[in-house]
Amino acid sequence: MKALIAASVLLLAACTGGGADAPTAKARPTIVSLNPCTDAILAEVSAPGQLLAISHYSKDPRSSSMDAAAASRYAATGGTVEEVLALDPDVVVAGSFLAPATRAALEDLGIDVVTFGIVSDVAASEEQIRELASLAGNPGAGERLVERIERALAQASPVDNRRVDVLLWQPGGIVAGEQSLVSDLLVRTGFVNAAPARGLSQADYVALEDVVAAPPQVLLVAGGEVGQRHRVLDRLPEMQRESFDTSLLYCGGPTIIRAAERLAEIRRAAS
Repeated sequence: MKALIAASVLLLAACTGGGADAPTAKARPTIVSLNPCTDAILAEVSAPGQLLAISHYSKDPRSSSMDAAAASRYAATGGTVEEVLALDPDVVVAGSFLAPATRAALEDLGIDVVTFGIVSDVAASEEQIRELASLAGNPGAGERLVERIERALAQASPVDNRRVDVLLWQPGGIVAGEQSLVSDLLVRTGFVNAAPARGLSQADYVALEDVVAAPPQVLLVAGGEVGQRHRVLDRLPEMQRESFDTSLLYCGGPTIIRAAERLAEIRRAAS
């Protein structure tokens, strides 16, 4: 089937003169994404009809990094080999934790599999955007997304040099370490991550008592644990408490723009 499609596209290109704007099936492969972070980027850099499906995570507001309206435009898959095979994509894009058996089965069926890891800073996210845009055969769209991110970060940059002490309290009561994308965004928007100064690293747990005993200047609450909603937090006048949507925590790409805008808003309030 893929060979027949490719031959048809090449024949059409020959009949029309084969201009630079007439992509071949190979230049613009059809794609299924199994990762919520790549879902959001591919939705921005792929051509209409090229992204056949996104992961089911992007249909769930609790795990999606996409706008609900954008996610609704795509079919979703649970990531099983059977579901992917039914869509007949040229390429499957997945996270680095894709099960080896799933990857092997897809490749045995003639489907290319490309995996991407979790980005730890803005530079790594921009590199990932360019790689995905190149994979989709649309590098220009990748550059435009990178430009939008850089513009948003410039606008979110503080006008003064004062650093605001912030503790980001994530779901499960854990904190973000220094080597995480959200920590990079905190620095770029005028904050300093208080976790390392407290001897905390990535995913370390922070109890309510720890926050009350040593309140940060700003507490960003991105979780819904009982302690994170406790009324005692309202009795700490020296601390500014703000909510931070969980959808802004983990993914790069267009999520960076929304995260930067929210952090800039919080930073202005802290000033």
